[in-house]
Amino acid sequence: MVNIKFLARLAALSPLLLLGACSGNDGFRLFHPVGPVASAEFHYTLISTGVMMLIIVPTTVLTCVFAYRYRKSANASYDPSWSHSLPLELLMWGVPLLIVVALAYFTYQSVFLVNPAGPESLNETPGMAMGSDPLQVDVVTTDWQWLFIYPGQKIATIDDLVVPAGRTVQFRLTSATVTNDFYIPQVAPMIDVMPGMRTLDAFRVDHTGTYEGFSADFSGAGFSWMQFATRIVSPDDFAKWVAQTQTAPSHLDYAGFQKLAQPTINEDAKPAYFSDVDPKLWDEVYTGVQQGAVYPVPKETQTKAPEAKMPNARPGSTS
Repeated sequence: MVNIKFLARLAALSPLLLLGACSGNDGFRLFHPVGPVASAEFHYTLISTGVMMLIIVPTTVLTCVFAYRYRKSANASYDPSWSHSLPLELLMWGVPLLIVVALAYFTYQSVFLVNPAGPESLNETPGMAMGSDPLQVDVVTTDWQWLFIYPGQKIATIDDLVVPAGRTVQFRLTSATVTNDFYIPQVAPMIDVMPGMRTLDAFRVDHTGTYEGFSADFSGAGFSWMQFATRIVSPDDFAKWVAQTQTAPSHLDYAGFQKLAQPTINEDAKPAYFSDVDPKLWDEVYTGVQQGAVYPVPKETQTKAPEAKMPNARPGSTS
């Protein structure tokens, strides 16, 4: 004979199995946000999930209860003249209305706190570098690399984003080829980066660390290798890194970018660095795409992608 109580207890405990990989930072990265923007997004995600569970859990429980209570063998009472119940009407219409109002209220709050063009969460929690101007970083995606341009420092990197801790970072993003998604799960929410269009984003992290960023929108043969390190370093280390990068032998202007933008799969995740970078390079790339500049993918690249293997892990990653 089947033990109904045992099965019921087992079913109640089964959701805990889904939390087995959430015990540390090596589990779900979304559960370990850093910085005001990612923390605000996580906070409101938990609220929205909790509100939705107010619907899902009672509905699931009542479905099981009704199926058991009114099964054929239970001989439940039947009243053919029943037609209306005020408590049921209030329950069926009032509860959903309250839930929609609650979700609308929290959504309204979160939209401003994580607004990519100017997240208010950055103002609510001032960073360590109070009074410092935001660091401007221009981002261009190609097939299949990330180009980070620092116009104020006249430097650029491939697949390596380095920013100082405690200082707001403002981005302008565009694509030279197809749509990609800029995503650093623990730091910055996912946002589309589209060809011939400008996207704004911003974040701040108040302590040092290394976090993984990647494209979250399939874009062809090299998509799996579109990853980059996001290195949050101290302001002093950032100044040293900038000075060192400004001595890099490679330079970059729009003509050089057109060669760089040819389809390339960075299998070994090797970063590259450029000095004496044209501060208006992002604008030239943006305008060029609007005027019809394209970087077609060769047929052999489309049909013969590299072996399916994960890119080499970067030392010191906490993601």
